[in-house]
Amino acid sequence: MKKTVIITAIIVVVTLGGLLAFVNLTSEDLSKHSYAVAEKGDFEIVVSGTGELDAENSVDINGPDIVANRNFRAAGIKILDLVPEGTIVKKGDYIASLDRTSFDNRLKDELEKLQNIKNDLQMALLDSAVTLTGLRDEIKNQGYALEESEIVLEQSAYEPPAVQYKAELAVDREKRSLEQQKLTYYLRYRQILASISNQQTILEKQNRIVDDLQEVLAGFTITAPSDGMVIYKKDRLGSKITAGSTIYPWFPAVATLPDLSSMLSKIYVSEIEINKVREGQPVQVTVDALHGKTINGTVASIANIGEILPNSDSKVFEVLVKINDSEADLRPSMTTGNRIITRSYDNVVYVPIESVQAGADNIPFVYTRDGRKQIVVPGESNDKNIIIEQGLIAGTSVWVVNPDDPSKFKVSGEELVAVNEERARTRQLEMNMPARDNSLLTQAGNNAGKVNSGGGSVGSSEAAEEN
Repeated sequence: MKKTVIITAIIVVVTLGGLLAFVNLTSEDLSKHSYAVAEKGDFEIVVSGTGELDAENSVDINGPDIVANRNFRAAGIKILDLVPEGTIVKKGDYIASLDRTSFDNRLKDELEKLQNIKNDLQMALLDSAVTLTGLRDEIKNQGYALEESEIVLEQSAYEPPAVQYKAELAVDREKRSLEQQKLTYYLRYRQILASISNQQTILEKQNRIVDDLQEVLAGFTITAPSDGMVIYKKDRLGSKITAGSTIYPWFPAVATLPDLSSMLSKIYVSEIEINKVREGQPVQVTVDALHGKTINGTVASIANIGEILPNSDSKVFEVLVKINDSEADLRPSMTTGNRIITRSYDNVVYVPIESVQAGADNIPFVYTRDGRKQIVVPGESNDKNIIIEQGLIAGTSVWVVNPDDPSKFKVSGEELVAVNEERARTRQLEMNMPARDNSLLTQAGNNAGKVNSGGGSVGSSEAAEEN
């Protein structure tokens, strides 16, 4: 019995010790999360955003150029086969093949049409030769008939005048008939020549259609225009073009060969923060695929017009960041984290944003660990911290969350109230300045109009008095 009591007591003591240790650890952990220390050092205003890498320069690998050809039109063409993304290729190497079915059928029809045109032209040439030969024979026979009538006229010299006149009429009739046959031959020849020329034009046009189709079909086996690494292109919906995808005449690219020596990180910045971003600002770029390795970059360009991305309601602006450090492992489409340093400060005091509060009077303050409600003058802030220009020194512990009984804290730094109020008035004036300037300009314009109108009437009355 005595032994059982001793064991029970030991268990109780150990349990109480564990509870006390847990309470102490919990209290220390809560304490760590309740307070923060005002730090002094370098401070950066940052605009952050995720993006992806893209080559600054690249060569597109295109399918056949159908848009440039006016002899026929085509819809989308399906990709039957495409080399894996990331394949290293040399100029002329195989890249992809396209579905030839519809174009092969079209070529077969056009070749058959071409053969029919050739046959028609050959028959027209033969018919024309037969017709013109017959007309030439008729002209020749008519020439013989004219000669015979002339002989009869010559022999009628000793005949009565009526006989001679009749012979003369016969000669004249044969001459006119010969001229008519020659004119008929000429007109028929011109008609046949025009018809043959028209058929030859049709034949040439059909030949061009066939040649163009054969040239386009030759492009259905796509090869690399230069050396490089194959990177799949994206369609207008942002999906990668792969085997089974469809390319269109107005967007014939299936892949690209990027210049990996010059890379960009493409990000989108919200319209709220875009005014902070300027070309030339430094950027810290981290690449997820390289275990978060940090690379230096610079803002290269900022879009002038915002856009709304899919599955988003807010407007954003495209920002291109040029990668300054050359890295052999960088590849297009790698995900990046981007910290655009819009402004930096040296040797300033800052605390977490959550620690700075404001009452109904909008005067900012912090609760210090030593029991003060310290009025402060805040400055710029980033996504985590805010600069304290006046009111705190480095090393001061401040509450990150509201203390249990704020009424016990003694107000300190009342002299900074005037500083904050003056800054508030200055900000309000800056906000009202554009509207005030516009109002002054409008008023000046109205006054100028009144002066010009009044000046004209005075001048008229003076002129009337002089007259």
